[in-house]
Amino acid sequence: MTTATAAALDWKQSLADLGPALTERAGVYDASDTFVDENYAEMRSAGLFSALVPVELGGGGLSYSETCTLVREMGRRCGATALTFSMHQHVVAASLWNYRHGKPGEKLLRAVADQKVLATSGGTDWLSSNGTLEPCEGGYRFNAKKFNVSGSIAADMLVTSGQYIDPVRGPQVFHFPVSMSAEGVRIERVWETMGMRGTGSHAVVLEDVFVPEEAIALRRPRGDYHPVWNVILTVALPLICSAYMGVADAAADNAHKGAARKGDDGFTPLLLGELENERATAQVALESMIANVNDLDVEPNLEHANAALIRKTIVMQAVQRTVDKALEASGGRGYMRSSGLERIFRDAYAGQFHPMQPKKQHRFTGRLAMGLDPVGA
Repeated sequence: MTTATAAALDWKQSLADLGPALTERAGVYDASDTFVDENYAEMRSAGLFSALVPVELGGGGLSYSETCTLVREMGRRCGATALTFSMHQHVVAASLWNYRHGKPGEKLLRAVADQKVLATSGGTDWLSSNGTLEPCEGGYRFNAKKFNVSGSIAADMLVTSGQYIDPVRGPQVFHFPVSMSAEGVRIERVWETMGMRGTGSHAVVLEDVFVPEEAIALRRPRGDYHPVWNVILTVALPLICSAYMGVADAAADNAHKGAARKGDDGFTPLLLGELENERATAQVALESMIANVNDLDVEPNLEHANAALIRKTIVMQAVQRTVDKALEASGGRGYMRSSGLERIFRDAYAGQFHPMQPKKQHRFTGRLAMGLDPVGA
């Protein structure tokens, strides 16, 4: 147990200490297409990665809702840092739910208490996953290429999955962790994007990586909607949306400063009023998402997962409209890179690509409304 995590974490003080540097570096990471490594190093030293781990396990002892607020405030300073941090925290949240409900999770939580950083490929693996597991003595050999792994450069562990053809049960997907320092693991730097450049969401290549039998945390039929997704969707999406809510806050802050210089020109107050309506829409939907989790005192089911997905679409679309209005209110100043708003605008538009994209969510929700399986064949 580190000194930083020996007692409940004072995240507000930590963010007050680190916040100015996060804000200052945001544009530098974006312009250079580089990972937010200095931010991550300072956050690790401050014990922020174990914020959600209970104090009795050596963590910061924050509630789930407090952690969402931490992510949001971080997003106000640097969207890429907040989004990458949320990816780590949503794995922690799922493990904490398991731990509180008598399921495996304590081992991972204790690792995080020692400031181990997690990355996940779950966003792109979804129901069928990719990569192949071949049986060998004591476990399996895993070959795969996992895309969009946020924070992979700084991660200690990758929480991932792969396909296994079971001779009796047929095609399966196994879930398991892999050390990022394991033999056969390497990062392929392919993350060159319009926005959220600092997340370093590169591809992770795994070549003949050994996965011990005891590391397999879950086995499920490939392609089917499994109850594990009720847990993941319910607890992950509010954390991810909190990062984008922070981006919307940053856009509003930027627009307000610009408006103060312009004064009442007859149009700017109207545009800022529209902006605030859109931001309120995002905030109300986010608060409802967080309440849906009930600080992890929830029994995830399809109703909770569907509620999270619906609200994710509402939040992300309202965040986009918020930054649209911020840019409109700022005029030509906001279009300049030096304003900072140009980067914030691009970051906000990444939100639509997290599962589920709007049309897929509409189909998922519509099928449930018809009494059907949510994903179909």
